[in-house]
Amino acid sequence: MTTSTPTVVLVHGAFADSAGWIGVIAELHSHGIPVIAPPNPLRGLAADATYIASVASQIDGPVILVGHSYGGALITVAGTTENVVGLVYVAAVLEEGESLGELQGRFPTAPLVSSLKQWTYPVEGGAPAVEVTIDADAFPSVFAADVPADLTKVLAWPNGRWPPRPSRRRPPRPRGRPSRPGLLVAGADEAINPEVQRYGARRAGATVVEIKGASHAIAVSQPTEVADVIRDAVRATS
Repeated sequence: MTTSTPTVVLVHGAFADSAGWIGVIAELHSHGIPVIAPPNPLRGLAADATYIASVASQIDGPVILVGHSYGGALITVAGTTENVVGLVYVAAVLEEGESLGELQGRFPTAPLVSSLKQWTYPVEGGAPAVEVTIDADAFPSVFAADVPADLTKVLAWPNGRWPPRPSRRRPPRPRGRPSRPGLLVAGADEAINPEVQRYGARRAGATVVEIKGASHAIAVSQPTEVADVIRDAVRATS
């Protein structure tokens, strides 16, 4: 069934899964906004963006892509899908022709970088590949400082493994991407320097909302505020 109200596709980033959007989903549903929160494969920029674009292209009617953290790089690429009418970045970086690593290199390094733990996984026909997680002891402070301690302890253990290579790859300059995206800055982010978030937003002419004191896990700690920014995007395209 085709609807004039855009379907919101929530794309989680690294060290997370779709469950992190649960509060945002509840808020959007309470306003009659259709939502999908697909699992992000976390297997590299090209593969992950292709997957998200495929999800969006199979939805009847307009789509708004919302990307958290690394998910922002994915919606930048997948945002050229024909029925995508809006983009919202949540504690993410608007990357235009630069990798996240290049952008972050212009600013002080976030504490997350020194808190990563390496793992390996098998690759058919090749040597094992490397992926990373956040050290469980460091997770509360670098990822979710404003989340209740008992919940943070639970979130720390299943934090999604992520191949580090995508952070060094450059998203292509998108053509036909929806204009004037929205960006929600997490003011106390210890995973992606807030200055990097602000810089990318200014460069792209994005509509910016900043929540002071918000951690990288802003969708968990501030679901109403995140949903409000998404609702603004829905209203602007409906």
